[in-house]
Amino acid sequence: MFILIIEGERFMRTILVILIALSIGITSGCTRNKKVIEPSPGQTSTTQLDIPYTMETVAEGLNVPWEMDIAKDGRIFFTERPGTLRVIEKGLLNPEPLISFEAPFISEGEGGLLGLALDPSFMENHYIYVYHTYRVKDQVNNRVLRLIEKNNKAQLDKVLISGLPGAANHNGGRIKIGADKLLYITSGDRYDPPLAQDPTSMGGKILRIALDGSIPASNPIKNSAIYSMGHRNPQGLAWHPETGQLYSSEHGQSAHDEINLIEPGGNYGWPLIEGEAALSPEKANLKTPILQSGKETWAPSGAAFVSKGPWKGSLLVAGLRGEQLLKVNLKGPKYDSVANVEHLFQGKFGRLRNVYEGPDGSLYLMTNNRDGRGKPKTGDDKIIRLKPNF
Repeated sequence: MFILIIEGERFMRTILVILIALSIGITSGCTRNKKVIEPSPGQTSTTQLDIPYTMETVAEGLNVPWEMDIAKDGRIFFTERPGTLRVIEKGLLNPEPLISFEAPFISEGEGGLLGLALDPSFMENHYIYVYHTYRVKDQVNNRVLRLIEKNNKAQLDKVLISGLPGAANHNGGRIKIGADKLLYITSGDRYDPPLAQDPTSMGGKILRIALDGSIPASNPIKNSAIYSMGHRNPQGLAWHPETGQLYSSEHGQSAHDEINLIEPGGNYGWPLIEGEAALSPEKANLKTPILQSGKETWAPSGAAFVSKGPWKGSLLVAGLRGEQLLKVNLKGPKYDSVANVEHLFQGKFGRLRNVYEGPDGSLYLMTNNRDGRGKPKTGDDKIIRLKPNF
């Protein structure tokens, strides 16, 4: 009987130890799910639970929305990757697109109708800029068009730049107009890494052109659209609201996704380096990211700085495979390093293609669960508005 009692006590202690271990493991597992990267020295990685916004769905049932812009009259213009430019007016999605692209336009893999930007004088000239993939014979390329809109219909006005290297994947595709009223364009390496280091190729670059397609005299390379080089597949562009510095988000080869502070004429290293690789003397001129994902994968896409409210100054980056919104808090006064990173909405919406800040401080998220790599949920794809509570 005495032996049985001892064994019983040992049994109970064993069960208790197992339960404690399981509890610790579950807690650790939840923490790992919230943390996407191990922070670099001097950085912290947290999960933000206090969201100063109220969430609402602006539009649903969309087909891989990629980019949006809001006109001064309140209309929301956005692209769908299979080839339609659409508009939301007075809170209602117009069932008829402004334009549906046809051949030589193609939508294959990651290619299709991607970036969008409204002219700074859109209310007067009605110019809309779009980036799309096209095929001529057996060659896949990308180009930027200027459209002209009238009564929610659009037609081609001018081809601004063409022949940007394209493929099923790595097409870049983001276009943004800076405070200098010049058009910035991201291009991918189309799975041909040496293009990113080739100063005669427009692949693997951030490009800058005037709104009429001409080359600005102030570009780093004379008579070239190249603004920076050594990029693999950059998909986000955003300017700091105080300093005007340009930042980009970029897909790494295997994890090591990057957030870069862009300098005119800078070389960001792909395929010579990626992530925070140590630079040998012969590579000392290459730029390293201010933040990278380490062994995890974010697949970062669209980016935007917050200019209003409690999150003012934070860089937001939409994550595809990471299924989250990164909130990157930078250190002043130069904002060339990261204080901490917060991982928001992990798994809540699925794949996020883009984040956009509206004139009133609203934030807009675009899901991409119908892009061939996600798991569509009810109502996908969506444009979700985070309405300010401040």
